[in-house]
Formats: sequence, structure tokens, C-alpha cells
Amino acid sequence: MRELTPRETVGRLDEYIVGQDDAKRSVAIALRNRWRWKQLDADIRREVTPKNIIMSGPTGVGKTEITRRLAKLTGAPFVKVEATKYTEVGYYGRDVESMIRDLVESARNIVRTQIQADVEEEAKQRVEDRILDLLVPALDSPAPMVWDAPAEDDDDNADAHEAEAAMQRHERTREKFRDMLREGKLEERTVELTVEQRSAPVQIFSNMGMDQMDMDFQSMFEKIMPRQSSDRELKVADARRVLFEQEVEALIDQDAINEEAIELAENSGIVFVDELDKICGSEEGSRNADVSRQGVQRDLLPIVEGTTIQTRYGNVRTDHMLFIAAGAFHRSKPSDLMPELQGRFPIRVELTDLTRDDFVRILTEPTSSLTKQYQALLQTDGIKLKFEPDGIEKIADIAFHVNQTTQNIGARRLHTILERLLEEVSYEAPDMKKKTVKITANYVQERLEDVMADEDLTKFIL
Repeated sequence: MRELTPRETVGRLDEYIVGQDDAKRSVAIALRNRWRWKQLDADIRREVTPKNIIMSGPTGVGKTEITRRLAKLTGAPFVKVEATKYTEVGYYGRDVESMIRDLVESARNIVRTQIQADVEEEAKQRVEDRILDLLVPALDSPAPMVWDAPAEDDDDNADAHEAEAAMQRHERTREKFRDMLREGKLEERTVELTVEQRSAPVQIFSNMGMDQMDMDFQSMFEKIMPRQSSDRELKVADARRVLFEQEVEALIDQDAINEEAIELAENSGIVFVDELDKICGSEEGSRNADVSRQGVQRDLLPIVEGTTIQTRYGNVRTDHMLFIAAGAFHRSKPSDLMPELQGRFPIRVELTDLTRDDFVRILTEPTSSLTKQYQALLQTDGIKLKFEPDGIEKIADIAFHVNQTTQNIGARRLHTILERLLEEVSYEAPDMKKKTVKITANYVQERLEDVMADEDLTKFIL
């Protein structure tokens, strides 16, 4: 984990997310506390638990983006789940514990990528040698050692010298091919490669059943199924990729990856539970309406409190994972959650609605703002897209107005507006002779005035 101070973390988040300073500060402090926790003595470390966070606010204001960017900054395993996908045990749906299994998979991918980078050079060298073996097959037998022989063995000695000369010629040929291979002159040459494959077993479990199985039966069947080998003719460029995967697998210790992944998930994992407000349900009212909501909360509680989850790579404890929950909380509020669950989310942050000035900043300030994305996309067709300041202002005005008069979907409104605004340019770009397009206020007004004039139409198009 990178050792960022809270101020540095907020600064990095500001490069991608506009506003929501309170939420940024909260996650930055939580991140720093994770680092502080690792510096503690073992005795007190066991007593300190993460301070989980609930972020409430309307859709499209940056709840998911803040958490996703935070995970990227730290290199921590991250998984985003939606609470509405889970149901109480005994009802059709996904098992709540599957979010931890997904987190371990994420951690394993991170560890595997790091280890693969460490063995990459050795793997490439092995691949080069194997390709040379295919291009310049080895001689049937090595040259016999030449000893001082009596006169009557001159014929045998001559054969030995000839074999040694053949070996030297073979090595020179091999080195010439190595130079050509490194220069990329043999990429189109065809080689025959033996590829091992496993026959795919029949899937006999449903998705629900697989989530609730502690043992990975799918992997068990893969291990007992016989290997199948097939000879394939591939170009050197394609063979290199296949051989690289094989050599990486041979160099990597899978057990070491699993152990490191479990440790990474336990100590650095971040679980983002979205749509938490959708599982808020009072004890009153219809039993059928609330049984699943209350059930998911009850199943979620031990995971957040700290428990042991069985995965295909080993047991994983959730005591020190950071849980960040989010929801719009329009019809409910965090206090509608079970009291026990509320207690496990001590930090509450409220994200605010986006203003018209926020939309202007979103279109211009972030490192990968929407305007920069569209400029890069159309540049591939040779079109130079230039957003004038008054055009940016007009787009922000329309986005804010539509959000206020129809459903408020936050910054996502900019996606629909820009797509509608640039529809004609995107369609005509390959055939356009005029390669510069200026997005001014008049341009925006002309393209969107028909939609803005009809409020009912706006609801469906923007």
C-alpha cells in the first residue's frame, strides 16, 4: 500500500472527482488509519478495527467513483457489489458471502500480476529458447568426446571430429536465428506447437448452488478430467503468446500466490456495498416485502463485524477489511438499518447535489474529463473538437436544468447530453472535409433546442 497522507489522498482524488470534500476527507482518513494500524504492535493491533463508512446522496454525485479511485490509488483489492443482488439464505439469489470470495479473486489477480512481472524476463528467455528449438531442432545426439586414440581408431576419431563440427555449425545457425528472432524477422514463420487442454466438465450446479458450496467442485472436476493435447500450427507471433503463458504458469508458485492473496484481502481489502438503502425495511408491514431485506442485513452483519469465510484458496477473515456502503436514501435513512449494522458503520458522510458550477468543473477540470474523452475519440478520425467556454457553460446550464425538472441523475446527465450533442459529428466524422469543429453556445442551442422545447420529450431523450 502506498503511504499517502490524507492531504495527498484528497489531492489525488481531486484530479478525477469534483466537489464532495467531506467524503474525500473521510475516505482519506480511513486510508491513513489503515496504514497506521499496520504500524501498531501486534497486541493492540488485534483490538483496532476499521471505521467503516456510509455515504448517502443522490445518484451520480461520485459515491462509487470515490471508492473506486481510492482502491486504484492504494493498489488494494477492491470489489463493488449491490446489496439488491443478495437475498436471505433460503431464498433465490446470491449468497452474501460471495462478495468476500470475489474480493479474494481480486486480490489474487493483483498478486499474480505482481509476481508475473517478477518472472517476466526469465519467461521471455525460456520462450525464446523454445521457439528456437522449434525453428532449429536439436541434433539427434551430442557430439562424443574426442580422446587420444590409437592409430587403428582413426576412423572413429574422424567421426567424432565431424560430429563436433556439426554441433558447432548447429550452434552458429541457432545464434543466427536468435538474432533474426529478436529483430522480428521471423514473426510470420509457422511452427508446430503442442498445446495441452483440459476437457470442460459438464456444469451440474446452478449459480445459486455454486455460491453456497464451500468446496470448489468445478476445480475438483477439472483436476480429475484427463488432459488432451493437440498439435497446432501457429505463426511465431502467436506461438510466443501461448508459450509465454505456459512458462509463466511453470515459474509461478500457485500456493504462494494464494497465501499472499488471502493476506492482502484480509489486511487491505475494500468492499463497496452499493444500494444499501434498498435493503432498509422496517419490522412493520408486509412480511413478504421485508423478509429478504431484513434477512440480507442479518447475513451482512457477521461479515462486517468479522467472521471467517471459506473460499477455494483457503479461509479468509473479514475483521480488518474496510467496508464502504452507499445509497441514495430517498425513502429511507441510515437509521432504518438494523441497530447492530448501524454500529458497524460509525462514519456517516452526506454527498450533496451537483450545482451548475459543478457541471462546468466536471467538464473541464478532471484529468480524463468527458470533453477530453470525446476530443480523443474524434481525433482518431482526424477531427479536432474544440469546446469554447460559452459552449461549456451552455452544456452545464442544460444539464442542471434537466436534472432539476426531471429525474436527477447527477453527472450521468452529461453523458446523455454530450452524446446527443455530438451525434451528428460522430456519424459524419470519417467523411467530413472540415476537420475542426467548435462547440459554442449557439452550436449547443441549435442541436438541443428541439429537445429542450418539449419537456415530455426531454424526459425520454435526456
